[in-house]
Amino acid sequence: MKIFQLSFPWQTQDPFLFCVYHLDHYPKGNGEMGPKDSLQGRPLGNDFVGKDGWRMYHGTTIPGFPAHPHRGFETITIANKGYCDHSDSLGAAGRFGEGDVQWMTAGSGVQHSEMFPLLHTDKENTLELFQIWLNLPQKNKLVAPHFKMLWNEDIPKIHLHGATIKLIAGNFDNYKALPSAPDSWAAVLNNDVAIWTIHIQANEQVTLPLAKTGTLRTIYFYDGKEIIISEKTILPNHGIEADASEEMTIKAKDKEAFLLVLQGKPINEPVAKYGPFVMNTQKELEQAMDEFRLTQFGGWPWRYPDQVHDADRGRFAQYPDGEIIEK
Repeated sequence: MKIFQLSFPWQTQDPFLFCVYHLDHYPKGNGEMGPKDSLQGRPLGNDFVGKDGWRMYHGTTIPGFPAHPHRGFETITIANKGYCDHSDSLGAAGRFGEGDVQWMTAGSGVQHSEMFPLLHTDKENTLELFQIWLNLPQKNKLVAPHFKMLWNEDIPKIHLHGATIKLIAGNFDNYKALPSAPDSWAAVLNNDVAIWTIHIQANEQVTLPLAKTGTLRTIYFYDGKEIIISEKTILPNHGIEADASEEMTIKAKDKEAFLLVLQGKPINEPVAKYGPFVMNTQKELEQAMDEFRLTQFGGWPWRYPDQVHDADRGRFAQYPDGEIIEK
């Protein structure tokens, strides 16, 4: 095992590019989906300081990330608590949260916004969210963009004695996750991609199944007191690069523990990154930036770059073909 301190963003291994954990204890909403508390003194448009336990990120009235582009990889957004409003250049939109997961293949290029509407005016609006970037192999870098929702009610959950495992991607023993996006590295079974969130009750344990040879596995211990692996005590806010070909038992000591697991066979291709673009070469990056300047990846069909949906709207997904699913 290699143990490392979690930073912002979290350290990842191929085929993953990026993982960030957002935990914001937002105050009551102001009736317009922004915070009721004063925004005075915050560097609006770039507020990552965590003043009073929450951040506005790039939002100026509503927290979140107004319209921005992506190309060459996938975003997987796990909304454990709170809500995220999605809008994109394909005309797709949605509101998801309270355990839902959004899987978006940026492929040849898409713009989207991710805003965090503060819907509750009578109580605090806690947000807990992961965003994971999963790389695409060169042959799929320029596939058509794709938008998919995994609703919390449909995501398989394994309830063991003392532990619950939520399967966002991949298999866990004989249990299978829902299908990933069709052009994803995770869509090929032999690539052994898995994304799990694990909750272990105090003084209980869970054993992770063996992975295929060559699979890389990273475990993120983000909330709890202590876990024990192979007689080593590990404190929260640490990650573990584990040997996925050996059996590993994780025990929560004295207090419940919350973990995220990312694993997969590496793509093993060159990675060229610039902000929201991930390609294989510098020339491809330059082409991506030129294309975005010329086409805006289809333009922005919404009224505002920080688009949010009606405050009384429930969870829903609107797909590019016009299909709407209400939850």
